[in-house]
Amino acid sequence: MKCKAIMEKLEQLSPLSFASSWDNVGLLVGDEEKEIHKILVCVDVTDDVIRQALHLSADMILSHHPMIFKGLKRVTEEDFIGRRVLKLAQSRICYYACHTNFDVMGMADAAADELGLEDREVLQITYEDEIAKEGFGRVGSLPKTMTLLECAQYVKQVFDIESVRVFGELDADVTKAAVLPGSGKSMIGDAITAGVDVMITGDIDHHDGLDATLRGLSVIDAGHFGMEKIFVPFMEEYLKREVPSVEVVMARQGCPFEVV
Repeated sequence: MKCKAIMEKLEQLSPLSFASSWDNVGLLVGDEEKEIHKILVCVDVTDDVIRQALHLSADMILSHHPMIFKGLKRVTEEDFIGRRVLKLAQSRICYYACHTNFDVMGMADAAADELGLEDREVLQITYEDEIAKEGFGRVGSLPKTMTLLECAQYVKQVFDIESVRVFGELDADVTKAAVLPGSGKSMIGDAITAGVDVMITGDIDHHDGLDATLRGLSVIDAGHFGMEKIFVPFMEEYLKREVPSVEVVMARQGCPFEVV
């Protein structure tokens, strides 16, 4: 199957028009006319992921986070991004990124499904018409009322995370939750406006966590990678269903840091 046909399937799921203006999504390296037989799916394109692609003889890499964010003035071996671009181009590996468009059309509902959120709504609306509202994150009721400590343990179990950071009183009851995989500090105000008890997200720093609790919002920081890693099995299942003639492999990729 040609790369452009796979791109069409990806864009049926997560149209590029839903991506944020600052983002860089779509085919970033390669030829859309290339025949694709094997796709490697990952969260981030690292040197190790590229080595895996070469070892597996993959024709295409699909990632969540774009490897190329800023404009490149030169592509050389002297730059770590340039080296990766060169390696992909020289190996004729197509590279496609599906970032904030998937956050809006895919990731948000997938995370809410994992948590079993009921009566859900969009946390921050970025698109609205007479049929639907779309945007970042979801708000809904947890399967049952639980303490903040129990909710933190539930998040660890659901997303298979070793540890989470919690801002708030551990014995406080929580019923209504907001979930936003990735970095959620910019949407703390949206969660407070939505009247939720707890926000489940990542990349919460000291001051944002402290300020949120002072405004009546508890926060569970499950890490940026902790929840967004669901991109990989989600896309594996989607592609196996939509393009069964192409082999899909999940990259071996763990949390990028260790807690010592």
